[in-house]
Amino acid sequence: MAFRNKNKETEPVRLEKEPKLWKDILSTLLHLALLVGFVVFFLTCIGQRVMVEGSSMEDKLHDKDQLIVDCFTYRFLHGPKRQDIVVFRLKDEPDTFYVKRVIGLPGETVQIKKSVIYINGEPIEDPYATQKVFPAGAAEDPIVLGEDEYFVMGDNRNNSSDSRYSVGPVKRSQLVGRAWLRVWPFGTRTNLIPEGN
Repeated sequence: MAFRNKNKETEPVRLEKEPKLWKDILSTLLHLALLVGFVVFFLTCIGQRVMVEGSSMEDKLHDKDQLIVDCFTYRFLHGPKRQDIVVFRLKDEPDTFYVKRVIGLPGETVQIKKSVIYINGEPIEDPYATQKVFPAGAAEDPIVLGEDEYFVMGDNRNNSSDSRYSVGPVKRSQLVGRAWLRVWPFGTRTNLIPEGN
């Protein structure tokens, strides 16, 4: 025979709620959406990946090197500085990226005489060139850059299609950005922004 204690109230048993599966799935999807959004923002506003084709930037960059291009700085902070490695497109080749080094800045006069580069009549240091500049191309005569134009050259001076030839001065509107990091081949990661720029 069993007796019940009528005076003692029974407390309800409280069970811990188990996490709902749909909340976990929703949280994961939200994190993935944020990650995809960040990647899209990064690739359109901050950085872009490009591959070097050819030997015009040797010894600094080589054929098939892959770079991350800083698209933010020139768009929002300041324009290119001398010795920056820039990535740009030509109007008649919008799907082709060119990678060159800035030599002349807007408003300057560029000339190459006897393998020496002159800016506004003064010779400049050319620490990145792999050999003397020959031939001078269009820069044999003084080239006066417009207010939004840059004179660019490949580091491998004698094996580069650049501002001395058909590329001509590069307008700021043609710039994609500045080369920031070499990320491939694996193990060759290098900061490409010159010190002080």
